[in-house]
Amino acid sequence: MNNRIGFYISSILVGLLVINSMLFVVDQRQFGVVYSFGQVKNVITEPGLSFKLPPPFQNVIYLDKRLLTLDNADTEPMLTAEKQRVVIDWYARWRVTDPLQYIRNVGMDESAGSIQLSRVVRNAFQEEINKRTVNELLSSKREALMQDVKREVLEVVKGAKPWGIDVVDVRITRADYVEAITESVYRRMEAERKRVANELRSTGAAEGEKIRADADRQREVAVANAYKDAQQIKGEGDAEAARIYAEAFGRDPQFAQFYRSLEAYKSTFNKKSDVMVVDPSTDFFKAFRGSGALAAPAPAKK
Repeated sequence: MNNRIGFYISSILVGLLVINSMLFVVDQRQFGVVYSFGQVKNVITEPGLSFKLPPPFQNVIYLDKRLLTLDNADTEPMLTAEKQRVVIDWYARWRVTDPLQYIRNVGMDESAGSIQLSRVVRNAFQEEINKRTVNELLSSKREALMQDVKREVLEVVKGAKPWGIDVVDVRITRADYVEAITESVYRRMEAERKRVANELRSTGAAEGEKIRADADRQREVAVANAYKDAQQIKGEGDAEAARIYAEAFGRDPQFAQFYRSLEAYKSTFNKKSDVMVVDPSTDFFKAFRGSGALAAPAPAKK
């Protein structure tokens, strides 16, 4: 009795294991490929629960149906049209569109496709870069280069033996000289920038001297014109002052003589340290001797 129960339990477990090996779930992000002894039996493109024969009669593999990114891991330089050695970094965006063709012509997983696609993309880049100069590689013509590379890659993967994939985009992320000549290129660029800077400094210095000379000339002209106008105004003022003095002094000669004496005293005794030895009886001190001395002489009697 116990042996029979054990046999039933064992049979049930074996049956569950067999059923479990026959069931598989396909994710919405994957293709399910059922194969038997290397031959593809069925490709499942819709997500859900599916059935197959238990191993080793049938097995299942999964291929990612999402957009995949292939990054360049090769640092081997390429030659441009002028024989310059450059290194580029690139990436490609691709996806599996036909799992059956992909397995037949590429392999059973995405890594096989990445390896072969990397080789094709690199060869396409090498061919297109050989036709272009470094300036074209670094200028707006880079877009045309990437489009030509994508076209060549599509011609290969969709040619006589389609790979069952679609290449959505190919892009260059960096383009640079090889390390061996990068330093010399930087030195040449630095020397060229220094030459341009020195030329600009020389031109600026010459322009500065020219501007300063012109400013000095304008200053001298302005000062001379101002001095001429000042002297003219001063002369006119002196003439007008002399006229006014003459007119005023003509009205009162005694006051004029007195005023001139005071001006003479002020000019003579303008410092405390001045020492003069003079004769007070001279006409120079006539203004000090009283108002009588300044009076005009009386007319003679007839």
